[in-house]
Amino acid sequence: MNHELSHQMHARACRSIPGGVNSPARAFGGVGGQPVIMRRGDGAYLFDVDGNRYIDFIGSWGPHILGHRHPAVIAAIQGALELGTSFGAPTESETELAELVIDAVPSMELVRMVNSGTEATMSAIRVARGFTGRDLLIKFAGCYHGHVDSLLVKAGSAATTLGVPSSPGVPKGCTADTIVLEYNDLDAVTETFKTQGDKIAAVILEPVVGNMGVVVPQPGFLQGLQTLCNKYGTLLIFDEVMTGFRVAYGGAQALYGIKPDMTTLGKIIGGGMPVGAYGGRADVMRKVSPLGSVYQAGTLSGNPLAMACGIATLKTLRAADPYAQLQVETARLIQGLKHACESKGIPHTVAQVGSMFTLFFNPDPVTNYTIAAKSDTALFAKYFWSLLNQGVYLPCSQFEANFVSAAHTPADIDATIQAAKTFFAGL
Repeated sequence: MNHELSHQMHARACRSIPGGVNSPARAFGGVGGQPVIMRRGDGAYLFDVDGNRYIDFIGSWGPHILGHRHPAVIAAIQGALELGTSFGAPTESETELAELVIDAVPSMELVRMVNSGTEATMSAIRVARGFTGRDLLIKFAGCYHGHVDSLLVKAGSAATTLGVPSSPGVPKGCTADTIVLEYNDLDAVTETFKTQGDKIAAVILEPVVGNMGVVVPQPGFLQGLQTLCNKYGTLLIFDEVMTGFRVAYGGAQALYGIKPDMTTLGKIIGGGMPVGAYGGRADVMRKVSPLGSVYQAGTLSGNPLAMACGIATLKTLRAADPYAQLQVETARLIQGLKHACESKGIPHTVAQVGSMFTLFFNPDPVTNYTIAAKSDTALFAKYFWSLLNQGVYLPCSQFEANFVSAAHTPADIDATIQAAKTFFAGL
């Protein structure tokens, strides 16, 4: 494919934007080369500035479960635009979206709208600490919860690592109260609670991880976390920014039958617009200002354009209920990818929950970050570029989730499988 204009535009962007991108996830750092500059999206496809068309398995990193420019969503945005863009005052649409969320996610008895997933997790942690009067927080290596200072922590080789910032600019004091454990290691969590349980405000995790590739919770892990949190008076926070309304209409908590104390949401409830939300038990959420003393605010929270987009998306998902078909088509895709790998004896494993999936170039089932990090990233980079040049747009890192949308057709799935076969045949 010709990407000449993309290269020119990226060079221009680099003169005014750090690295030429406004999020490092777009920078192609994990695959090499220069990012492709997109012009528009339509259904299951993206079109770049050079006129190339791609089958899109990023979907703006998850929110476009209905595909790009779904008619109901576009109509809702246009209708909202007729009324204005932002008022700094309450609107009915904020309440309508909150009601849709609460109806779908019963653990969320009260909801506060914000502008991003990062803002949602940051706020939820503040509320958890304010509610419990405790400071310590447990997170898991490989789970990403936004660029919040207290959460930008990586695990060391030990089972428990305290406060090592993984980004310059994050003071050690900001992460001193963060404990990092290995995902799916319930024994380590149990031991940590035995020694520090009365000091732990919250346990936060992605119930299905999407930020080290898709990693599935092992049987009993989520249930065990809930039992421990209940025993020690700690709040269990599910970060469903990625999984909410993606793996099931009620999120991963509906899929696994868990009722967390708090939940953070984003992506799909904005249908492509900047949005986030956090909520949970009514007694916890009553700590939030103006009812309580835990302060959190935002001028653009509940922005009417984002609310309209989210309402249209959730109503369409509720009416169309595409989840069973998404599961079938995603499973068919990963079976095709598996067979393509097997035809050349490529070590691999796949993970899927609903319409989220990852093909790991790794012979071992990926259950945590330590195993994920052993994947063959050099092979992934070659795979990425081969599929890109065949018109298939994947996340530009081995350690990201892929997303199938309701707009993908069986022909799109077949074309993607064939592109993978072509790549492996050439090895």
